[in-house]
Amino acid sequence: KIPTTYKFAIGSAFGAAAVGCAIITDYQIHRVYEERGEAISILWQSFPYFLIGIGEIFAVSAAYEVAFTVAPAKKKSLASAANLFMVGGAPNVFCIYLYNACRSWFLNAKGLAHIHKLSDYASAKVVNYFWLLEAIAMFGVIVNLLPPVKNWVAAVEEAAAEAVKTPINTPMIRKNLKQRRKDRGGGGASSINDEETPLIKAKKHADYLKYGNGPELRKFGSMRAGPSLKNAHPNPSRGGGGRQGQSTSLAREVKDKLESYADKR
Repeated sequence: KIPTTYKFAIGSAFGAAAVGCAIITDYQIHRVYEERGEAISILWQSFPYFLIGIGEIFAVSAAYEVAFTVAPAKKKSLASAANLFMVGGAPNVFCIYLYNACRSWFLNAKGLAHIHKLSDYASAKVVNYFWLLEAIAMFGVIVNLLPPVKNWVAAVEEAAAEAVKTPINTPMIRKNLKQRRKDRGGGGASSINDEETPLIKAKKHADYLKYGNGPELRKFGSMRAGPSLKNAHPNPSRGGGGRQGQSTSLAREVKDKLESYADKR
């Protein structure tokens, strides 16, 4: 298994390679424009995007994994939300401040921050901003390769894994159950309810939604031999009316029982 910090280092290395390709592309833009006054192919942008995509596979996925596995059971949602902010929100805020600090590099020959045209972009110094990003990416690679950082992150992950494997919370759960029984005065029914697992409670709730709280009426099959129901056709001359009368009386009896149960409740 690749250590988590090494995953971050690999992701940062691919990010540094992507910025390096962007630097080469910028120099190519200036060279071609100065020689022929033309633009280069847009396919030059495919290399940085390809490399940054590979880097995100290592770095971003590792961040999601750490945020979910290391956080306590009751704070995993909070940890995942914090990770989303650190991955998608905080970098954007950092880039805004960094852009304002390096604003002079994005000005054209007229001193305006409009570099949408090729001539204006060629007069700006955007490549300096790329070199700054390259330094930040390489700093991330070096930090994640340091043994103290690697050992610290590994210790945090091992502590979280041991907390999941070791039933350290079981005595506290038993103590809380006993305290709740004591507060209610004890009783067999309450003890049974306290010991119910979440799976049993979920099944009971599903049965409640499906059947309700009323009595369950079940129809059991008979073991008596007789003609097949597929070939049986109702014939009034052979007592079909009698069977219909029995069914009607049974339905009325069931209805009376349900009404009496509803009156009692």
